[in-house]
Amino acid sequence: MSDMRLSLCSSCQGERDRDQGAERAALAEALARAGLSGRVELVEHACFGACATPVALALQGPGQASYVFSDLDVVADADDIAATCRVYLDSPGGWIADARPCGRLRQCLLARIPAYST
Repeated sequence: MSDMRLSLCSSCQGERDRDQGAERAALAEALARAGLSGRVELVEHACFGACATPVALALQGPGQASYVFSDLDVVADADDIAATCRVYLDSPGGWIADARPCGRLRQCLLARIPAYST
């Protein structure tokens, strides 16, 4: 079982010039280089409501904050995405206080949602 889920929007179109298989491969390679292969589940999901600025992705984890990023080039940003996953996993409750290690993704944040607690 993974520690977090990385969901890639499967319906974003916009300037998307690479096929989704190439995006998934680039993400898998970047996650492997970052030592996160077994910790991050990579899935596809249709529409995160960021249609004006594709491509979007989301980070989620049990008991963790959730994030939505948009305006991404998944292949070019793959290493920054992996770095953001690392910061997310290392942050208490998934709440990223210092986004500088996230590279370009810190400028692509669309939403940050606190964890739901009972």
